[in-house]
Amino acid sequence: MQDSLTVTYHIRSTAAEIASRAEGVALEQSVELPRLAVRDPQIVENILGRVASIRPLTAEEGPAQTFEVLIQLARATTGDDPAQWLNMLFGNTSLQSDVLLADVALPEEQLHLFVGPQVGSAGLRALVNGYDRPLTCTALKPQGIPSAQLAELCYTFACAGIDFIKDDHGLANQPFSPFAERVAACQAAVARATAQTGRTSLYVPNLLGGPRTLAEQAHICRDLGVQMVMLEPMLVGLPVMHELVASGLGMAVMAHPAFAGALRIAPDLLFGKIFRLFGADAVIYPNYGGRFTYSPQTCLELAHNLRQPWGPLRTAFPVPAGGMQVDRVGEMVTFYGNETILLIGGSLYMAGDALLERSRTFVDNVRGGTR
Repeated sequence: MQDSLTVTYHIRSTAAEIASRAEGVALEQSVELPRLAVRDPQIVENILGRVASIRPLTAEEGPAQTFEVLIQLARATTGDDPAQWLNMLFGNTSLQSDVLLADVALPEEQLHLFVGPQVGSAGLRALVNGYDRPLTCTALKPQGIPSAQLAELCYTFACAGIDFIKDDHGLANQPFSPFAERVAACQAAVARATAQTGRTSLYVPNLLGGPRTLAEQAHICRDLGVQMVMLEPMLVGLPVMHELVASGLGMAVMAHPAFAGALRIAPDLLFGKIFRLFGADAVIYPNYGGRFTYSPQTCLELAHNLRQPWGPLRTAFPVPAGGMQVDRVGEMVTFYGNETILLIGGSLYMAGDALLERSRTFVDNVRGGTR
């Protein structure tokens, strides 16, 4: 098939049934009809999905096992539209519990249709004057404290030298810290710390809502001089994120994984490739050994997908997070290398009144662990 996407699915099936099961996915993701109902030769030749290969991934005992199935889908069916592209990859089939979307290879020409990272890894380093080392990040929390208190936390973290100080993903536009008030206070706090220390830190507010709300929040951020924002792509919608970035957002984007666990999409594809395609400059994801269950291998593959050359797309930063401890910083630097943003939250807050000192230790450990 000319000009096609090759989509990789992992399908649970028996050996006797996997060929028909794979054919069923190819039909579902292309024409959504039984094969005998597709009679138009042009559709058969140019539209119908085709099973390219099937191979077992596991040698499990019992009737069912997992197979890797590669299916070719015509680029024309995507309409070169980001939302339709996702629909063709995993629309109806996402409703079938025995199938996982594992990977996709798309034509080089189609990469140009995605907005991709607008700042990228190199641009983020330039924004915080951070070179030849991993970068650092923390989160403002918890929900419920007022904007002024969040701003003081922001000031403390900036004085400690943390590069990116982001809203917790739970901070939206609640009455205890309204969006416009919080962003103004936190942005001013970071500017005050930068003026005193000479080190650049960025405050990263969380944009959350429908398209109109996102546009209004982005306008507030630009007016206040914010240089990076956070989005939850699976909450606001990947196509909405893509359109927001493509329409001239004018700020770097850190993507958060909230709600992404509700899907059967391989993390290294969703966070490592799709988030990058749709405009993320940095992607937060659950690191191994924390509160979540990703394996070290999954984390490495995810980070690789964000950092590897990929046509015209800029590279993006992996941001491993989720229950990370200050005393694991050396391990993380060794594991991920310098092209990483390390995110630690709760471990810093556990220091209580010694928050500034613990945050400085985090920064010092990252810089000391650079290789």
